Formats: sequence, structure tokens, C-alpha cells
Amino acid sequence: MNQQKKLVVLVGPTAVGKTAVALNVARYFNTAIVSADSRQIFREMTIGTAKPTPAELSMVPHHFINTHSIHDSYDAAQYGRDALNCIHKLFESHDHLVLCGGSGLYIKAVCEGFDEIPEVPAEIREQLVTEFQTAGLGNLQQKLKQLDPEHFENIDTQNPQRVIRALEVILGTGLSISSFHNNKKIKHDFHLVKIGLECTREVLYERINRRMDNMITEGLFDEAASLYANKHMNALQTVGYQEIFDFMDGKYDREETIRLLKRNSRRYAKRQLTWFHRDGEIIWMDPAKIDDIIAMVSNN
Repeated sequence: MNQQKKLVVLVGPTAVGKTAVALNVARYFNTAIVSADSRQIFREMTIGTAKPTPAELSMVPHHFINTHSIHDSYDAAQYGRDALNCIHKLFESHDHLVLCGGSGLYIKAVCEGFDEIPEVPAEIREQLVTEFQTAGLGNLQQKLKQLDPEHFENIDTQNPQRVIRALEVILGTGLSISSFHNNKKIKHDFHLVKIGLECTREVLYERINRRMDNMITEGLFDEAASLYANKHMNALQTVGYQEIFDFMDGKYDREETIRLLKRNSRRYAKRQLTWFHRDGEIIWMDPAKIDDIIAMVSNN
């Protein structure tokens, strides 16, 4: 294997059009797509994760979609190991591969790697989950702000999974989870071509709102209801499900829930863009300009 092999890394915010671009690029280079979406791996979550349709999945081979259950324990570090194994195997028969997703940690795990986080006693996590269920997220946010103020400033503190994981690591190891993300980058024996997909904020927000309307029409509320019994699981601590769980708990009416679904999706997109814009290696392109994107891949 050598630098002639190219891993095309397609990133960007939710609803920007990553799936369509990935399919076009993969078909042009007659290759496969490796998904880097931390929710599309779960079989039970389909509508709310905006998985490619069965027709889209049949167009080119896809990897890491519907591979796990929400009951499985799976994190970015494990994904990084699994994805790199898959990528090296696929490069035996392909010169190009497409890594596509909006999960920043999953992309980082493949492109840069993580230091191994030591095993943390299970009872620490169990205690934190119990605390979350009884005292709420605010209590855990305050604890994290006190124990690990720097990391607190750099994560989505509205995501219980992120807050619990950060607390779990610092309580179990005495070290900030950030310290395990600052290792030397992996040196790959293939070439990375990083492309970020971006459009104007107005267009993106319109796409997000329209996608959410389509998800609701397709049965998002019913899908979330079928998962309600598992609402405290890590996999379900995410935009698109938590709002409907709150609706089912009587916190909001349906109209307010839909407003929150759209608002929180827009906020998530903004956080994704902030994350990816930190990476100076990413070349930002218009998702509508497929020919330009293919030319960029060919010439890099």
C-alpha cells in the first residue's frame, strides 16, 4: 500500500447533503463508503438518524451502517480501530475509498487516532447515570465544570452522554478526557483528501427544517415511541429522540416539540461546523458542485 491510495474524507453538518455527494464520488471511483456516523451504526435507529435509503445503500457497498444494537457498548476509539481495519482491507482492492459522516470524534479516530483510555470501573458510570436520572443534567454539568473546566468549555454540555463520559473518565483516572485526545497523529500509508461540505446558513437551515418535516411524515414520532423504554441509553442521548421522549413525558405539546426538534438540529449543525472548521486540512466546497469535488479528489 502507498500514497497512491486515497481516503476521501467527506464531512459537514447535518442535512448539508453528505449522502448524495458520497454516493456520487463512490460511484465515480467505483468504490465503497465507510460511514462515520455515530448513530447510523445502530439498527434500531433509522428515521431519526437520516440513514441512506435501501435504494441508496444498494448503489454502492456501505460499511458501519446497521452494524450494532443500541444495547452494545461502542465508542469512538473502538470505531477508529474497526474502521481502520476495514479501510486497510478495502484498499487491497480499491485505490479510492470514501469516509463520510458528521461525527467529529469518529472522523478524528480514523484520521488522527486516540490514546487508549484506561478501563473505568463500571460502578462509576452506573452512579453517574443514576445521578442524571434523579437530579438531572444540570447537576452533572456543575460537577464537570468544577472538575474539568477546560473540557467543559469545549464540549456540547447539553448532551448527557458527553457529560457523563467526561465525568466518568476524570473520576476514574484522575485525568481529563481531553488528555487522551492529544496524542501524536497516526501516520497513514494512504493519502487523506479532506473535503468539507458547506452552504449558506439560510440554505442549510431550510434544508434542516425540511428534512425534519420529512422525518416526521415518515414516522419519527412512532420510531421514538418504540425506543422510549431505552431512553436513558447512550445511543439515544441525541437530537431527534430526546425531544420526543420529553413530549411523551408531557413536557411539551406536539407543536412545541417540532419547534425544538428543528431548533436543536440547527444548533447541532452549528456545533458540527465549529468542530470541523478547526481542522485546517479540510477544503470547503459546495455540495451541489459534484464535478468540482470529483476534480478536487482526482488532483490531490
